[in-house]
Amino acid sequence: MIGILGGMGTQAGLDFCNKLAKLNRGKSDQNYPIFLLYNKSNIPDRKKNLKKYSNVLKSLIIGCKFLQKSKCKFISIPCNTAHYWYDDLRKRIKIPILNMPKIVYENTLKNCKQGSKIGLLATEATIKTGIYNKFFIKKYDLVSPIKKFQIHSVNRSIKLIKMGKTKEAEKAIKPAVNYLLKMKCKKIILGCTELPIAIFAYKSFKKAKLSKVFMDPNLILAEASIKKYK
Repeated sequence: MIGILGGMGTQAGLDFCNKLAKLNRGKSDQNYPIFLLYNKSNIPDRKKNLKKYSNVLKSLIIGCKFLQKSKCKFISIPCNTAHYWYDDLRKRIKIPILNMPKIVYENTLKNCKQGSKIGLLATEATIKTGIYNKFFIKKYDLVSPIKKFQIHSVNRSIKLIKMGKTKEAEKAIKPAVNYLLKMKCKKIILGCTELPIAIFAYKSFKKAKLSKVFMDPNLILAEASIKKYK
């Protein structure tokens, strides 16, 4: 059974579960993966608690131990910023925890020429903590939007998704996307699990899956989860 530690945010966790289902679309009920979503929405705000490291870590440990006790074989965490606590969390949990940024990096190696510019749309906390940069730095040029686009486009789009305003979020993220395309980024990582909802909400799942520009960590993690499950 796949253990899913969600609630960061709730829509992102549900999006991950939806992708697990859609990747198996067309199969009989019995051939869908068995998974348990723990929507632990009371985990402290990651971006506000970077300096209060233990507050978030303690809550993540509680969540993962619940999934461990529930007989899950491994854990997927559909939240990019939460992986800032990954190394310490892994030390406290007996079952495997998939590393989303690492899996995205491995996927990039297979699909993008080394030395390319890779765009990163993410929370300021994800960028600040370098959870993607530590994997990409040696083989890619990781590019994030300048401050005005980060604040008025990326941050705003994430906030709108959390408020359930998907159409407004889709419009808000476009300036940051256009900036990264003008910077000649070959791929753009949607490094906050709310952002794929803003980008792909009104597009077919097939189009999202076959996107040549956008990399959806939630989808990539779902694919890796199914592979490990099997």
